[in-house]
Amino acid sequence: MYAGECATARAASAANTIMALAVAATSSIEEVASSTASGILFFQFTIFKDRNFVIQLIRRAEKAGFKAFIFTVDYPFLGHREAEIKNRFALPENLTLKNFEPYHEGSKHCMQNNDDSATYSYIHSQLDPSMTWKDIKWLQTITSLPILVKGILTAEDARIAVENGVAGIIVSNHGARQLDYVPPTIMFLEEIVRAVEGRVPVFLDGGIRRGTDVFKALALGASAVFIGRPVVFSLTVEGEVGVGKVLSMLRDELQLTMALCGCPSLESITRSHIRNQILSAL
Repeated sequence: MYAGECATARAASAANTIMALAVAATSSIEEVASSTASGILFFQFTIFKDRNFVIQLIRRAEKAGFKAFIFTVDYPFLGHREAEIKNRFALPENLTLKNFEPYHEGSKHCMQNNDDSATYSYIHSQLDPSMTWKDIKWLQTITSLPILVKGILTAEDARIAVENGVAGIIVSNHGARQLDYVPPTIMFLEEIVRAVEGRVPVFLDGGIRRGTDVFKALALGASAVFIGRPVVFSLTVEGEVGVGKVLSMLRDELQLTMALCGCPSLESITRSHIRNQILSAL
């Protein structure tokens, strides 16, 4: 069995941190949950045309012991992902979108070649472009678990999200894949933290490559950070062991940065440790 998401979950658990499972994973909700006995798992999804499918995903994640949901809000359409289209990206024959399989036979076509990206075309066909803030209220009627929103890039949207009762905000530009020329997420972080006024935690997603990046995010008000590409890179090289090494490296680098900046605790990291000139150079 392909161990990508399961390996990540085990490594995250060993590092005493959270693993967020994407709906478009090649390991199922149940497989990932059973791969780690003590890991903290979040489930990330968006709104699909088939609302019953969304409900079933939520029920499965609840039953499997997931602790929170991440609702991706910058995904009503897929951006024009030229690299995927040019390369006709499709899943290898031994992989499928496991969480779609019980409900959508079309998920199996993600590995068929065509003139476009098979995976791109399938997922695009499932997205609901009518997504609105009302969907957060709808989700709150079908689950009591915390709901974080991912894809917020403005103070205005952050305030609206809080007014709609979200449990947290993830500042994210979808890895810069949805819209060309979107600035790095760290450029938006501080204004969103100010807009939220401490009512919910704010997390940063995107651009984290070193412990110094984590330090900068915390100094600008983030409660924590999410990482993506470093995990993918490390899985490619060494699987579960590689993910563990990346998490350990980030923690060691953060601790060293804190020591060199005279910060004995996370609480002692403040805005005064970041200069505007540094941000303008990013």
